[in-house]
Amino acid sequence: MDDVTTGEPLIVLDAVNKWFGPLHVLDDVSLSVGRGEVVVVIGPSGSGKSTLCRAINRLEPISSGTITFDGQPLPAEGKPLAKLRSEVGMVFQSFNLFAHKTILENVTLGPIKVRKEKPAAARERGLALLDRVGIANQADKFPAQLSGGQQQRVAIARALAMQPKAMLFDEPTSALDPEMVGEVLDVMTSLASDGMTMVVVTHEMGFARHAANRVIFMADGRLVEDASPAEFFDNPRSERAKDFLSKILTH
Repeated sequence: MDDVTTGEPLIVLDAVNKWFGPLHVLDDVSLSVGRGEVVVVIGPSGSGKSTLCRAINRLEPISSGTITFDGQPLPAEGKPLAKLRSEVGMVFQSFNLFAHKTILENVTLGPIKVRKEKPAAARERGLALLDRVGIANQADKFPAQLSGGQQQRVAIARALAMQPKAMLFDEPTSALDPEMVGEVLDVMTSLASDGMTMVVVTHEMGFARHAANRVIFMADGRLVEDASPAEFFDNPRSERAKDFLSKILTH
């Protein structure tokens, strides 16, 4: 794919380490993500993928190294951290929607409370975003009335409502029934083609192959390979990656 980066990268991890007690979950990880780039992180369970993703918006503090976002080091706490989190959308495995609020309220809450948007404007944009993820007709329902795939699309719309500079996805389809995975990946693919900067931890190899600019392969907390999807899938360099691909692509 074309090199989509312009100027300085949006996200830079430099020699990042993270320990959970004696466990070295991120081992000297350095990674740059350009503006408008889609980076897909794959690897075996326990390889540090989710921790990497969560470190980018400081849901997971790091033990050493530096992370910068849009030219600024990640703030440790307080208002600057809240501002950073509003600029980095996050979509998890679980949808984390407010059960007692309607779909539209879920999407507009952040912009009204955090960004101090006028309710009418937030509502209008919220409806447009629900339309964009294909569920405008569900605006007045509650999360429990929606399928898992629909709820995850609401979670994406909610993250987009904050007008983030980047989106992080931590295994966004792994809790879904197989028939719902496609509808969520379709929304993510369309976001990618619109130029949203995205870091996506996923087991969905089709998405990695078709929507990524780069594939990062992690094992044992280390960044083992960083390649274009074509290079990675057709010609992996490391034994770890070859082994991983042979196990998942033969079934």
